[in-house]
Amino acid sequence: MSSVSSHVLDSTTGRPAAGVHLTLSRLDADGAFTVVHSGLTDADGRVGGWNTAPGLHRLRFDTGDWFAAKGADTFYPEVEIVFTADDGHHHVPLLLSPFAYSTYRGS
Repeated sequence: MSSVSSHVLDSTTGRPAAGVHLTLSRLDADGAFTVVHSGLTDADGRVGGWNTAPGLHRLRFDTGDWFAAKGADTFYPEVEIVFTADDGHHHVPLLLSPFAYSTYRGS
């Protein structure tokens, strides 16, 4: 079994990005992504404890809606990160600003 967590930080303010909607999907045998979890980041910008089977996954962040709620424009209305999860825990952070983002494999 695999587990996935994420932490979204607003790099323009240096604060957690609370209320970002995330969707975790897994590639199924038919070659399509199937949603396995979705939710909102908490007050600390985190979601976690999502269990899933190993395999290819897509983590989608609805950044456009989050920026719109703050009255801000963004170049990236969504961010998708595709990664391979094996057995164990996988932490996928997102550092976010209106015109740039970065990610890495966290611990």
